[in-house]
Amino acid sequence: MAVSNWNLEGEAMCPHRLVLEHVTSRWGVLVLIELNERSYRFSELRRAIGRVSEKMLTQTLQTLERDGLVHRDAKPVIPPRVDYSLTGLGREAAQLVSALGDWTHERMDDVLKAREAYDGDRAGADGVTGRVGGSAKETART
Repeated sequence: MAVSNWNLEGEAMCPHRLVLEHVTSRWGVLVLIELNERSYRFSELRRAIGRVSEKMLTQTLQTLERDGLVHRDAKPVIPPRVDYSLTGLGREAAQLVSALGDWTHERMDDVLKAREAYDGDRAGADGVTGRVGGSAKETART
């Protein structure tokens, strides 16, 4: 999520799409949901999210800060202390993303049933090979 020349050109052409990508990215969603609960120090946030590298979390926080969604509060103490929290704009985005997260949690059983039906239809359609997407030659032989 680091800002590159390609992103800057894309931002000039379609800025709302780029912000949408930031908010709905794999780590952006999780950062917004966690920070919606409270402010965090970097290491706390990394533990709360889980399985995110320092580099990716740093890039995600910088991008969300640049978009005005995250506030970085660096305190001039030793050792350094940096807290991350949501801005008003960030809280608004986090509430919307959290609602989507709640929906996925509530509807997961339906999603799993749909996946099973889809996979079953695909397996049955392939017939003899037992594989999804057999080659044209295999299909012609069966």
